[in-house]
Amino acid sequence: MRCACGVLGIVLSAAAVAQVTRTSEYLERMDSDGDGRVSLAEYQAWMSYAFDGMDRNGDGVLTSDELPGGKGRPITRAEHLAKLAATFNRQDTNRDGYLDARELSAPPQR
Repeated sequence: MRCACGVLGIVLSAAAVAQVTRTSEYLERMDSDGDGRVSLAEYQAWMSYAFDGMDRNGDGVLTSDELPGGKGRPITRAEHLAKLAATFNRQDTNRDGYLDARELSAPPQR
């Protein structure tokens, strides 16, 4: 899991950087309800585009042939969403259940 999830994280990061250049753009694009903050559901929806693009057969599982490099153990959509939730929770430093522009621009907390 660690290898495949790490590769997926790199793909997600590279794709996200290619699409936006400022933190305010991340916030604008992720914030689907326009309330000026990003909920976990909004974060997961935005960050899942890479998973969805790689899941060529649409079965909710990235198999080795769908992963970059064609290797690694399968990753389910549920595992992917759980990893995103963990990242979101580390970013949510004020523990209000949302990410603001400051939290989005900060490196993930450990």
